[in-house]
Amino acid sequence: MSRRAKTAIYGVLCLLALPFLFPTWWMVTSSVKPINDIFAFPPSLLPSEFSFDAYRKAFELQPFAQQYFNSMYIAVLVTVGTLAVSAMAGYAFARIRFPGANVLFVVILTGLLIPSEVTIVPLFKMFDAWGMVDTHWPLILVPILGAPSVLATFIMRQFFLALPGELEEAARVDGLGRFAIFRLIALPLARPALGAVAIFTFLHSWNLYLEPIVFLSSSEMFTLPQALTQFVDAYGGPMWDIQLSAASMTALPVLVVFVIAQRQFIEGLAHTGLKG
Repeated sequence: MSRRAKTAIYGVLCLLALPFLFPTWWMVTSSVKPINDIFAFPPSLLPSEFSFDAYRKAFELQPFAQQYFNSMYIAVLVTVGTLAVSAMAGYAFARIRFPGANVLFVVILTGLLIPSEVTIVPLFKMFDAWGMVDTHWPLILVPILGAPSVLATFIMRQFFLALPGELEEAARVDGLGRFAIFRLIALPLARPALGAVAIFTFLHSWNLYLEPIVFLSSSEMFTLPQALTQFVDAYGGPMWDIQLSAASMTALPVLVVFVIAQRQFIEGLAHTGLKG
C-alpha cells in the first residue's frame, strides 16, 4: 500500500473516531472548567481557565477514596477468582471426557440467558439470611459464580479446544499428570484468552450498578458507580463539575487496563471460535 493511501486511511479512521472520543474529551475538560462554562454553547474544546476544586470537593463531600478502594479491590478479586474458576472449568470441558459433559456445558450456558434482574430478589433473600447484606461478599461471589464466569468458561473452553492434542500426549510421556499439564502447558499457552477474560471481567465488576444499590446501604461500603449518583445539591440536582471530575477519575483504571492488555484481548477473542 502506498504512503498516500495509508495517510488517507488513517485520516478517515481519525474522523470516524471523533464521535467516540469527543464525549470523553468533553468530560475530562469540563471537569476542570468553572461550572458556568460547562454547558456554554458552542462548547469549547479547551477550558478558558483551569480549576481543580471539583476534584478536591469530590473527596470532601463523600469518602470517595474509600469508595475508590472498594471498587478496585472488588474488581481485582472478582477478576482473579473468575480467571481461576473459568480456566479450570474450561480446561475440564475441553480436555476431560466424562459422561454428560456436553449436556452439562449446555446447562451452564443457559445461565447467560437469565437476566440479573430476575435473580436479584432471591439472591438478596439468600445473602440477607447469611448476614451478608451491606457487605462486599455479594459483589464478589455473584460475579465469580454467575453469568460473567459462564461467559469466561466458554471463552476458555474454546481456546483449549484449539490447542493441539499432541502437546498433552508428549507431556504424558514425560510423566506429567492432568493438573501438571494444565498448570505447566495449557495455562501458559492460554495467555491471550486469559487476557480477554481479565479485561471484560474487570470492566463488568468495575461498572456494576444494580447489585451495589441492592446490597449496599452505607456510604463507606459504596462502589464508584453508586457513589457517582450521590453528588447532588440540597435540592437533589446534580453537581455537574464534581460528578464530571469523579467520573473522570472513575474511567482512568478502565483505560489503563485496556491499553495494557488490548493485544491479548483481541487475540483471545479471535481464538474463541476456532473449534467447537
